[in-house]
Amino acid sequence: MPIIKQEQWDKCVKINDDPYGGCCINVARKVMEYLDSNPDTPIANKWEPFGPNELISRADKDIQAGGISGNMAGEVAGIVSFVHSRGEEFRKKWNESYGVTEDKAKGGTVNPAIVTIG
Repeated sequence: MPIIKQEQWDKCVKINDDPYGGCCINVARKVMEYLDSNPDTPIANKWEPFGPNELISRADKDIQAGGISGNMAGEVAGIVSFVHSRGEEFRKKWNESYGVTEDKAKGGTVNPAIVTIG
């Protein structure tokens, strides 16, 4: 995996040794493997019709994680975005899938588990 922030990745792995956090780490690891499978192809082209959500769901299924929650998917997206060489590309596609522009995201990742009640 072309991890560009190895120290942060190692820390994430170390501190997420519980079943919930560990599942997020394992799914993130698999997503990064997918991203590494053809590093020169943009996510939109390589994985069409798969977007970031579909990659996370596919990783969940492939490693038999048992069905992750929306919050866990958001955590996975944040991890991948932060440590992987294609993280920024992934982050932008992730946010775009929720209709969030770069101006609104301010460099962060959308948490799909947050509900706004008006």
